Amino acid sequence: MSLEHANGLHAALTGVIGAIILYAILSARGGKALFIRRIPGLSAIDEAVGRATEMGRPLLFSTGLVGVDIDTLQGLAIAQYVARLAARYDNRLIVPAVDPVVFAIAEQLVREAYAAEGKPDAFRSDDIRFLSGEQFAYAAGVMGLINRERVASTFFFGYFYAESLLLAESGQEVGAIQIAGTPATTQIPFFLAACDYTIIGDEFYAASAYLTREPTLLGSLVGQDIGKALLMLMAVVGTITAAKGMPLHAISEWLARMLNPGG
Repeated sequence: MSLEHANGLHAALTGVIGAIILYAILSARGGKALFIRRIPGLSAIDEAVGRATEMGRPLLFSTGLVGVDIDTLQGLAIAQYVARLAARYDNRLIVPAVDPVVFAIAEQLVREAYAAEGKPDAFRSDDIRFLSGEQFAYAAGVMGLINRERVASTFFFGYFYAESLLLAESGQEVGAIQIAGTPATTQIPFFLAACDYTIIGDEFYAASAYLTREPTLLGSLVGQDIGKALLMLMAVVGTITAAKGMPLHAISEWLARMLNPGG
């Protein structure tokens, strides 16, 4: 967001929120335990992988219908976490791809996950598959994999379109535990209807920090949450003062002086 036309309050708030995020990151890297509320869908990932292992059936992970963008990369980060669990429990993870570049990245991430768990020989390159760049051809391919492999758990993390319900219904037909997360608001209702757990809103982007507990990601997430809480508090205060007829420009100037005393 451009600050070309920002006033003193905007600039001061940007500085304060940036400082909060930096402090949270440094605190996390220094070993301080930061609190993140429990997200049931993400907490259920371990259960879904364990159940598939007990049943002797593989897992399937789809990163959606787009190429390399922020949503797909977030999905791939979660896929790597799932792959490490699969390797730890001696299970298979099938990752169908819709894009050649995503296919290459997914293959490398899953390979590294198995190697990190000390089981590089357990990695099967044919479980990472490029299916098709066409929407419903890809959907048909994934549905076929779900039914032929009788997968026990499915994970849908990425940006999806009209194929979302087709994929989720196929998983439901074979009795799979299904966990989905997408920023595509038009597809969330379908995942809610057909999946056991659905990650909604900012929880999708918080997933990698929640799962890995990597200090930089964790600190950034907590810092952003504190900044959001600060902005919400200011919005409430502004609404109350406006309702009482207090001059908002005077309050803004006072807040700017408080937040940036040297300015």
